[in-house]
Amino acid sequence: MKRFKSNHGQKLVYASYDRLLSAWTVPYERHNISTSYGMTHVVTVGSSDLPPLLLLHGTGDNVAMMWIYNVEELSRNFHIIAVDNIGGSGKSEPNDKYAREFNQATWLDEVLEAMNVDAVYIAGVSYGAYLAYHYAIVRPDRVSKIVCFAGSIAGSQFEVMSKMMRAFLPEALFPSERNVRSLLRKLCGTRADAFENNPELMQHWFYLLKHFNNRSMMKHAITIHSPADIQAIRSKSMFVIGERDLLSHYPKAVARLETNGMRYRIVNGAGHAINHEMPELVHEEIIGFCKEA
Repeated sequence: MKRFKSNHGQKLVYASYDRLLSAWTVPYERHNISTSYGMTHVVTVGSSDLPPLLLLHGTGDNVAMMWIYNVEELSRNFHIIAVDNIGGSGKSEPNDKYAREFNQATWLDEVLEAMNVDAVYIAGVSYGAYLAYHYAIVRPDRVSKIVCFAGSIAGSQFEVMSKMMRAFLPEALFPSERNVRSLLRKLCGTRADAFENNPELMQHWFYLLKHFNNRSMMKHAITIHSPADIQAIRSKSMFVIGERDLLSHYPKAVARLETNGMRYRIVNGAGHAINHEMPELVHEEIIGFCKEA
């Protein structure tokens, strides 16, 4: 399955990706890692002597877009390993095996092994929040702590899909510049200006909605974990959810966190793009929780 709807669209996305990455305010290194499921593109920032922090982005996002406001501060405290999801809109390129049999944990195992990392802290946003707690469950020895932003514990496939449809439709079906701006304001809280005041970020968001084929991420299936699985990672998990987040802040999601005894925080005024809208708060939560005794 093609990740982009046309070769022209892919070129536009890639050129915009490179411009966003060049706007990062810290030195970075790019790595192409061979895995069983294709080539995975990884960006690292900060000294390798610092504790490793794995950054996982959402379904329709990528490294350059997702972490542009976060890497400078986080790299003062961690060695950042930011991964473009294989099958996603970044620069990772899946192979035929990805389309047949994809295992998220095996893929991340291979990425971390290539980076010579045994155990990590993880911060994930949206789908990246799911991937963080899923990996913590299936690979407990490899994960020190996780901070999950704009994500909740999945209760059913139907619940996940219904929230996605409510948030993204109908605007995502007709990605005109007007609809893209409208969708952005629906997804964000009070700080949509974090995108709107950054023309390159807005342009990239438009390109992704117009040219990326979200179906190529369907191999990243959501596992519905048992309460016992969830509670096994309770001591190493923190959830941070925007009060205006259409995908993650609703009664069932909050009740599920409470029932499982998970530590969480609801942030007033924040939406689904919380790490763009309120980067200082995001840094505070990641650094504070990961360094907490």
